[in-house]
Amino acid sequence: MAGNDQMDQDAIAAQWEASLDSEDPAAAAEEAAANELSESMALQWAAMVEDGGREFGNKNSGERVLSQEEIDNLLGFAVGDVNLDDNNGIRAIIDSAMVSYERLPMLEIVFDRLVRLMTTSLRNFTSDNVEVSLDRITSVRFGDYMNSIPLPAVLSVFKAEEWENFGLATVDSSLIYSIIDVLLGGRRGQTSLRIEGRPYTTIETNLVKRLVEVVLADAEQAFRPLSPVTFSIDRLETNPRFAAISRPANAAILVRLRVDMEDRGGNIELLLPYATIEPIRPVLLQMFMGEKFGRDPIWEGHFATEVAQAEISVDAVLYEADIPLKQLMKLKVGDTLPLEMRPDALVSVRCGDVTLTEGRMGRVGDRVAIRVTKQLRKPNTTFAMFEKADEQTKLMEAQ
Repeated sequence: MAGNDQMDQDAIAAQWEASLDSEDPAAAAEEAAANELSESMALQWAAMVEDGGREFGNKNSGERVLSQEEIDNLLGFAVGDVNLDDNNGIRAIIDSAMVSYERLPMLEIVFDRLVRLMTTSLRNFTSDNVEVSLDRITSVRFGDYMNSIPLPAVLSVFKAEEWENFGLATVDSSLIYSIIDVLLGGRRGQTSLRIEGRPYTTIETNLVKRLVEVVLADAEQAFRPLSPVTFSIDRLETNPRFAAISRPANAAILVRLRVDMEDRGGNIELLLPYATIEPIRPVLLQMFMGEKFGRDPIWEGHFATEVAQAEISVDAVLYEADIPLKQLMKLKVGDTLPLEMRPDALVSVRCGDVTLTEGRMGRVGDRVAIRVTKQLRKPNTTFAMFEKADEQTKLMEAQ
């Protein structure tokens, strides 16, 4: 038996040796590489199956729970911290449909003018050194803004009479106590005393109302070159729920003004819903600059000169009548047309279809003439205004 086993092993070895000798070396190398790749893939699959078995056996590895920070980053804002300047995450997608104030270029010019006017008015109002600065102009949703108002505060609902809509002026607690302290003779260099947790008294409310009236009067002057408007206070509120002037999802323009009185001060915020400024939207879309808001006096002067020198045709109409077409077709040389008018009737002087004046027909030498008997129809723009504009143009060109 031992001899037969030895013979079998020798035969197998001889057979393997013969097959190796007859095999192509390149093919043998490729087959060996394929065998190694298959072995490595098998090992990887085995490791994955083993790891999967461990995770499947773990009850807490079924799903991954996001942390609060990851949720806030995904949504683009933090809970309890409403930042109106955020443009990240889902908030950026939602706000992308809102109209940005930058598409209304004249708003920045208007509120820059408001800052200059308020600086002077508040100095006269408080008899103190007051500095007003424009903090920011941004677009917000009305509901988000109402939820972000730091309380206590005084909310003044005012009406734009000519625009037939409302706006909101918010005075924060810091500015309220600072104004009260200044108006009632508080000393400089001392911080105003705040008594939290109580409603504002009648005196405090009336003082804040006077402050808002000063601000709204300056806002009227700032908007006057664009569109004359009258802002009147409708009511004062301390609860934002009672100051709802628009739907929560509606867009609005928020203007924050910083008022500094040496070591005291606070913020005033003006909120104008887009529905409020819609009547003057075409004006706000213009790109002109300057106090005259885009008027070009040089062009106006040239235009006035050309209009004044334009030649027009004037007709003197003695009589007009309507006759049947049949009668008109029968007219021939020698026929007489009676005019139903007196010999001293007035002649109408017209330019196109517009009657300018009336006169009486006569003769000067060998020519027919008309003597004007009524004043000319007064135009909206007089010739004196044209001449004045022309003089201003010449002065500007000389400079």
